[in-house]
Amino acid sequence: MTGKLGAALLAAATLCASLQSAFADTPQIRAATLKIGTVNWELNTITSNGFDTDNGFELVMQPYADNGATRVALEGGEADLAVADWIWVARQRAAGKDYVFIPYSKAVGGMLVSEDSDAQTLQDMEGKKIGIAGGPLDKSWLILQAYATQEYGMDLVGTTEQVFGAPPLVFKTALQGEVDGAINFWHFLAKMKSAGMRELISVADASVALGLDPNVPLLGYVMKESFIAENPGIAQALYNASRDAKELLMNDDAAWDAIRDQMNASNDAQFESLRTDFRAGIPDPGPVDEQSADELLQLMAELGGEKLVGGATTLPEGLFAEIE
Repeated sequence: MTGKLGAALLAAATLCASLQSAFADTPQIRAATLKIGTVNWELNTITSNGFDTDNGFELVMQPYADNGATRVALEGGEADLAVADWIWVARQRAAGKDYVFIPYSKAVGGMLVSEDSDAQTLQDMEGKKIGIAGGPLDKSWLILQAYATQEYGMDLVGTTEQVFGAPPLVFKTALQGEVDGAINFWHFLAKMKSAGMRELISVADASVALGLDPNVPLLGYVMKESFIAENPGIAQALYNASRDAKELLMNDDAAWDAIRDQMNASNDAQFESLRTDFRAGIPDPGPVDEQSADELLQLMAELGGEKLVGGATTLPEGLFAEIE
């Protein structure tokens, strides 16, 4: 009896040690995210469904109050991952930082007007007031400027009045009719559309007219190249987990029940609009088309100059992670 008990205890101890060793060998990704950011919908879907451990890593969420803090955490080694657009990442890489971009979303904005607005094209916004989130160097705003110039010979900046503000302020003033048109982040636009505003033009359509590829994912996960080198395969593992979550959220309406409380949707219409536009922002699988990305970067450099792209006038080598 004692021998059997001893053998059982030894087997249990061996199993425990084996599990501890396996856990210790599992790489961890500390994700610095905006506390109320939409990326949390995907990241929480990853962790709650075990897509991280299925792909050989542990994802740990670290919420911060603003995007600046997430980037400081990444730079300072307090986090292994942050979220940003790749044009910002290109600027950092051109400045000597070893940041690498892993695609996450192609969700972009557009310009909305009230349902009863007379405007049918961007040209009809001449003399009107436009609310813009993101500031004068907002990428959606720059693309629409280029589109207006090409299509109508229109100086969109000179012929309209711009009111720059935080996304919630632009959201509020647009719904109250204090501006004639609004450019905002995609999730605010989704809520605005659910309230009856209509899209005058999307950035995707403007991009096509400019000869750009609207399928280039603008937003992504950012890691240091050194972290990827220390954890071989970690970029692909994160990408695979991201695709697993995307597939679930794309095809299973019930999967959204688990994240609805995080979506800050005040009614069913907002919820459904957010879900629809999130799905529309899911990029095709596979690596980023570097030629298409370079074309967009050169346009941003032309329109936004050094203030926007820094020294990244052409696509920095190694910017995009090697993924399949």
